[in-house]
This record gives sequence, structure tokens and C-alpha cells, in this order.
Amino acid sequence: MKKLCLVVAIAAICCSFGTGRASAQGPQGVGASVAAGSVPSESSHASHSMNPIKWVKKSPKNVNSNVDAGSDRDKKLTAKFQAQGLLPANTDVKSACQNFKSLDSCVAALHVSHNLGLDFNCLKSDVTGVQTSADMSGCKGTAGTKIMSLDSAIRAMKPEANAKAEAKSAEKQAREDLKEAGA
Repeated sequence: MKKLCLVVAIAAICCSFGTGRASAQGPQGVGASVAAGSVPSESSHASHSMNPIKWVKKSPKNVNSNVDAGSDRDKKLTAKFQAQGLLPANTDVKSACQNFKSLDSCVAALHVSHNLGLDFNCLKSDVTGVQTSADMSGCKGTAGTKIMSLDSAIRAMKPEANAKAEAKSAEKQAREDLKEAGA
């Protein structure tokens, strides 16, 4: 008798959970909105999407403000670097950093070239792996044939320097410069 009661209780619980799941999904098929007690309308159906990507509201981006902010930052950095002697008077940050993946790595390379007295175009071609139009005859090693890390490029161009420490120092200087410029 106990076994029979236990089997009936388990069957009743299973049935109640099964119907709970089905009713949670709501009625399906043609006329389902009428069966659910709501009036079908285009606006009520279209207002809720099951696609989670559509749940995030996207604000339109103003492209001009981003460009202006970048050019303002570039002007600040250009003036600062020209005053420090990192950039020649006829070069701006945008053209100097043209082939770099990030502004951070470019500014760090500028600092390394200034701190160690290395040619920036040689260092740039080593770090980016792109040959520049500048004269590369004075570059040591294989300039621009493959991408190197900053410390590897320093090691290739000036073996007697502590490449790891110099790269770290230049990256710290670059972070500070970009923080000051608002980048």
C-alpha cells in the first residue's frame, strides 16, 4: 500500500511540473493571442524581441566628435613631443604612428629612440614589420622584415643596452604622456 501511494504521489508531482512548464510557455499557434486573452496587434508583438542583442539600446555615435577629440589629442601630443625633442618639427604624431597597432606602442618607441639615441624609422620598421620610405641604410640588422617586440628591437639595434628595462621605462613614459593628453 505504501509503495502504491508513493508511486501515485510521484506521478502527480511529475504531471504538475510538466503542465507548469507548458503553461509557462504560453499558448502557441494560430490564434494563440486570442486564447491567451490578449488582442493581437503589431505593436505588442514587435515591442518584445526574443533576441538578446536587440535588448541593448545603442545610441548613435557622433563620428565628428570622436575625430575632433583624436585630433585635439594628437595636437597636444605633437606639441609636447616636438618640445621634448622626440619628434622633428615637421612631423606630427599621426604620421609618425601610422603603421603602429596602438598609440601606446608608438609613443613608447618614440621614447626609446630618444632615450637611447636610436633612429626612430629603424625602430619603427622593426616593431611594425613595415618598411618605411625613409633611408634604412643606417639600420642595424634586418629592418622591417618581421614584427618584433620593443625589447627585441632594442636588443637588435643596441645589444649593450638593458633592453627589458628600457622598454619598461619607455612604456611607463608613454602611459604617463597619454594620460596627460587625455587619451
